[in-house]
Amino acid sequence: MRVVVNKYLIGRHFVGIALWPFIVVKDSFLKEDESFINHERIHLRQQAELLVLPFYLIYLLEYIVRVIQYRNSQLAYRNISFEREAYENEDDLDYLKKRKLWSFMKYW
Repeated sequence: MRVVVNKYLIGRHFVGIALWPFIVVKDSFLKEDESFINHERIHLRQQAELLVLPFYLIYLLEYIVRVIQYRNSQLAYRNISFEREAYENEDDLDYLKKRKLWSFMKYW
């Protein structure tokens, strides 16, 4: 896993993204934020489990469903199953060592 800094990342609330096999961050100080990097590593694992492309398709479809459900883009984002797993476990730096295959499914 390689962390890449790209200051041109778009969006006010968007400071990083896991794009297989990289983690792209807006500011270099984020490379030192262990919880943030762990959050993105969880996404990399999710992507690997779903063979990358299906992850992005499911993520987008679930986001659309959640926007319709909550009528709020931020609330929709926070309730995507992949995000719920990552946010709930980002502070547990050993999470990926004990995580079971397809654990995101219990967040649906």
